[in-house]
Amino acid sequence: MNQDPPPVKPMVLRLQTVPARHGMQWIRHGFKIFKRKPIALSGLFSVFLFAAFVILMLPAAGVMLLLMALPMLSLGFMLATHLVLQNLTPTAAVFLLPFKLTPERRNAQLLLCACYALATVAISWLSESIDGGSFENLQKLAAEGAAPEQIAEALTDPQLFWGAVTRFGLAALLSIPFWHAPALIHWGGQGLLQALFSSTMGVWRNRAAFTVNALLWAALVIGLSLGASLLVAALGMGQLLPMLAMPLGLLLSTVFYASLYFTFVDCFVFGAPTEPLIEKA
Repeated sequence: MNQDPPPVKPMVLRLQTVPARHGMQWIRHGFKIFKRKPIALSGLFSVFLFAAFVILMLPAAGVMLLLMALPMLSLGFMLATHLVLQNLTPTAAVFLLPFKLTPERRNAQLLLCACYALATVAISWLSESIDGGSFENLQKLAAEGAAPEQIAEALTDPQLFWGAVTRFGLAALLSIPFWHAPALIHWGGQGLLQALFSSTMGVWRNRAAFTVNALLWAALVIGLSLGASLLVAALGMGQLLPMLAMPLGLLLSTVFYASLYFTFVDCFVFGAPTEPLIEKA
């Protein structure tokens, strides 16, 4: 006689506050995890990029489906990092694992993904109504390889500035409730609204560490980009810049997503852990 599988018990999570310097430690841990399994982790991000390309080819629903997949990208990498810490090799199955625990958690994750997609579309619509299409025009000029004078003129449009402030400001605010929410549903068994609230509290209480983390990531991206540009310019091989930018972008993106796990376990302590989940600095 078949028996139902035992219910999945949620882990006990306790919110805590960490020093601002942990924002740097999250990045360091991301690089350490990447060094352990560089091919596997880079492969995971490449798989997602390929899936995103295929999804975008779908008529009408492609953009919405891709936006819905973004919260699962962050959770999938958290699960991958958790596996690497246990000396295991993650596979693309980590992106499907969140939907295999319980119907309640699966439904909560799907609803979370839908809310994120709808909110992102609303932000995009509002930003476009403010900038009057100037941002889209700038993207078109850049894609067509327009002259620097045309791009410079497009950048002086005041509507572009206020549209960018709206777009990136609201996107930053949106990331706060969704930052930890997928993990809180997966590991903590929280409902949608509780997860969004807990995530907001986690980011707010550790806002100093998140600010340091964001500034360091910005400095790292800008510094490496400038360094690569100066290098190819000094060698007189400017045509190699796009070829250099691709692996560099893949590296930084993978390390960033690998570091997300540490932002979570630092903000929310796992109750009664059987082993340390994070390495000491």
